Amino acid sequence: MKEILSWLNEFLYSNILIILLVVAGMYFTLKTRFVQIRMLKEGISLLKEKAHSEDGVSSFQALMISTASRVGTGNIAGVATALAAGGAGSIFWMWVIALIGGASAFVESTLAQIYKEKDGEVFRGGPAYYIEKALGNRFLGIVFAVLLISCFIFGFNGLQSYNVSSAMAYYFDNEQLCALLVGTILSIASAFVIFGGVHRIGVMSSRIVPVMAGLYILLGIYITLMNINQLPHLFAMIFENAFDTKAIFGGFTGSCVMYGIKRGLFSNEAGMGSAPNAGATADVSHPVKQGLVQVISVFIDTMLVCTTTAFILLNFGIEEGLTGMPYVQMAVYNEIGEFGIHFITISIFLFAFSSLIGNYCYAEGNLKFIKNNPTLLFVFRLVTIAVIFFGAQADFSMIWDLADVLMGFMALMNIVVILYLHRYAFSALKDYQQQKRQGKNPVFHPGELGIPNSECWDK
Repeated sequence: MKEILSWLNEFLYSNILIILLVVAGMYFTLKTRFVQIRMLKEGISLLKEKAHSEDGVSSFQALMISTASRVGTGNIAGVATALAAGGAGSIFWMWVIALIGGASAFVESTLAQIYKEKDGEVFRGGPAYYIEKALGNRFLGIVFAVLLISCFIFGFNGLQSYNVSSAMAYYFDNEQLCALLVGTILSIASAFVIFGGVHRIGVMSSRIVPVMAGLYILLGIYITLMNINQLPHLFAMIFENAFDTKAIFGGFTGSCVMYGIKRGLFSNEAGMGSAPNAGATADVSHPVKQGLVQVISVFIDTMLVCTTTAFILLNFGIEEGLTGMPYVQMAVYNEIGEFGIHFITISIFLFAFSSLIGNYCYAEGNLKFIKNNPTLLFVFRLVTIAVIFFGAQADFSMIWDLADVLMGFMALMNIVVILYLHRYAFSALKDYQQQKRQGKNPVFHPGELGIPNSECWDK
């Protein structure tokens, strides 16, 4: 099983996915005239808008749900893995994939808003929904929903749980006991939120994410300022290694480009079809509003949180044999002592917990797409909790490869679909800009733009 996953991992990223991600991101960036940068200020201003209904999800809450899923242990353990295996240059390629990926995030989240559905007082949607409605193919929508559920529940949630267990191992002589306790605590905490529904997930995420991300970034700033004289050297190391042709082309599958893009995609999820599931839940007057808001999540994830981790680790240095959570713990311990290990352990727990509930939110929406049945949903929630428990006992290489492969298949399908459907997102963007120039608060009328099968907006 390990060999199959390793081969699939290498084949997907080396031969197909990286090319598609970069080409799609560059195409969307150029066609929208760098919408992810040009309209970033507009996206930030939209965060103040409230949901239209009392039980609805606001733009900010939808952003926090997607950020909760994005900002997880991948921002800490994932960056450590990339640095240990791909070198300092992998950080540069993380930045690149985030910058151009912002345009892909805008397109997929705008499409999710266009084709969302009403579910009681809240909305749900995502790639499965726009595949069915825009392409008229429910079977392909179900295929994507299955891929997403597999990726987020069996891949990502197991990995989040494993990384917490790895961080907590510092406090235990018995690793099995540590994994058992971590799995139990995470399962119970996740069950409390999961059984509360999407509104509780939105409220919980909007409270946890800003606090934990802010504290973690402050730690990174403190460590960087304490080593300010090293900053020019660190930037030089990142750029030199990023463009070292021998390192890049001598062994591409293990290069800084490969690790930077893989860990960058795992971290910011731009274009892979996950964040649109959160973006679709927002109760807004125009799809482009949430498309712009979702771009912010990509930048929070990579430009702030991943970069924070990178500079913490690079100030410590890259040591052979040290990777994942132990690498991060030693780097922080080296700067601020024992307190640093405790702080990182608490951070990784909160990062993982927010990701677990954000990931579940995505999976629930896709399960309801396949079949909206209360009994099935109850069983699915129990399975999710069981995966969180057993993920704490997983194997390091196998759990990372499984997450990468499932993410790769999901991203591959979504990128192809949004390349085909992007014209609808572009039409919505043009309409939004025209209404803004007229001094209006943009309101979406898909029929006037020739966008089919978006019934939710006609009601």
